Amino acid sequence: MEYFKLNNDQKCPVIGIGTFMLTPTDAENSVREALNMGYSLVDTANAYVNERAVGRAVKASKKQREEVFLSTKLWPSEYENPNAVEETLERLGTDYIDLLYIHQPAGNWMAGYHQLEQAYRNGKVRNIGISNFEGRYFSELETMWEVIPQFIQVEAHPYFTQKELRTTLDRYGIRLMSWYPLGHGDKSLINEPVFTRLAAKYGKSPAQIILRWHTQMGFAVIPGSKNVTHIRENLNVLDFTLTEEELAEIATLDKGERYYHRSEEQLRSFASWKPDFETA
Repeated sequence: MEYFKLNNDQKCPVIGIGTFMLTPTDAENSVREALNMGYSLVDTANAYVNERAVGRAVKASKKQREEVFLSTKLWPSEYENPNAVEETLERLGTDYIDLLYIHQPAGNWMAGYHQLEQAYRNGKVRNIGISNFEGRYFSELETMWEVIPQFIQVEAHPYFTQKELRTTLDRYGIRLMSWYPLGHGDKSLINEPVFTRLAAKYGKSPAQIILRWHTQMGFAVIPGSKNVTHIRENLNVLDFTLTEEELAEIATLDKGERYYHRSEEQLRSFASWKPDFETA
């Protein structure tokens, strides 16, 4: 496994397994299998409603808790819940979280960030992050944080490399964790000729070339799957290195266009929706 050094001198695996859109049963199976085959980074969230399943998978795996980098996110309706961190720990069945994000810039998100800072100070959280904070939301947080985050989780892929955001992140040493890393099912990205050619050169699939691109860009990447074969293939990307010329060629694909467009109306709805934690 390869690791990134974070701005607080801790380290994080460059690739992990995501659990977005996985049912509790699928999340438990996928995370357990992933950990047993060599993964150590696992990402979930309050809103995925599978934290209990992820916690069960960690305990059922062959890895010790200290060998797992466990990442989750507080949902906006939890930002003003003074017990949000403790309740998240309880669902995961652990006494600390390796990386805790606030999930969306909705509701009283500054209260949520202060919860993260306090949990970081008291050792319940070892790293903190922000998810989907871009543009004015990042700029506003930047003026108020007391603890600089270690991570931001945002959409990123070869069609949308977050070039502008990365300029700011580099100033603080904040790492980017990619979601929609393979284009959210858009076959045009996977089928770009450059990935087909590089796949043939390295004996990999186009998807594996793209995942390796993420890690070489300095992005942690968390592809999700309930297919054990795909989970194994997603991890098998660290035995080759794209050249500078190949990275430069991939850079020409950047369109500056994202797949997901969030509205202010959606942010308002996020603040009022509460996950049904009991189903996890």
